[in-house]
Amino acid sequence: MRVLICEDDAETARYLSCGLTSEGHTVDLVSNGRDGLIQASSAKYDLLILDRMMPELDGLSVLRALRIAKVDVPVILLTAMASIDDRVEGLRAGADDYLVKPFAFVELLARIEAIKRRPSLAVEQTELVQGELRIDLLTREVTRSGHKISLQPREFVLLRHFMERPGRVQTKTILLEAVWGLHFDPNTSVLETHVSRLRSKIDKPFDRPYLTTLHGVGYVFAPT
Repeated sequence: MRVLICEDDAETARYLSCGLTSEGHTVDLVSNGRDGLIQASSAKYDLLILDRMMPELDGLSVLRALRIAKVDVPVILLTAMASIDDRVEGLRAGADDYLVKPFAFVELLARIEAIKRRPSLAVEQTELVQGELRIDLLTREVTRSGHKISLQPREFVLLRHFMERPGRVQTKTILLEAVWGLHFDPNTSVLETHVSRLRSKIDKPFDRPYLTTLHGVGYVFAPT
């Protein structure tokens, strides 16, 4: 499993990361709610372990924002707030489970196993359609207005990222992390190069552009 841990306590974060890594999981760490929201929104995770009390953005706010954005990653909330009302609030915000600190690592593993055993209610998505653009996720065929468009692998991933988030501003940081797995480097031009190539294929041959640059902010894919 690929797991994102959002935990501002460095000792707890190391404890969780080392334990889950030793169990064979791939682990990413962030130490505040803002970074957690960006990371969980832009990359695909199998599980989010979310501390309730964090700087910049608290865990419940992160969780509610993810659920509003239809990010359906399973979430285990970690917290020192142990009352019934606190647990109910966390579950109603969209958490799949709730673990009160201090906790035993074996209990966390058991809860992860329980989440993995749950049958998925989601229907596998086989295509994306936005405006006149269509992606077949099985064959990786891309068309606009019925015309086939040939994309390089990274261009395909970039277009899919945009099409899954229509109307939402995507910053350079988000795109670099989501498509290339890179931390923000203000000097790299790899993103601009790929966006330019993508535009030349999905927009320039057609009457209306879908991909817009917001100077100093990022990009937005807006087919309508």
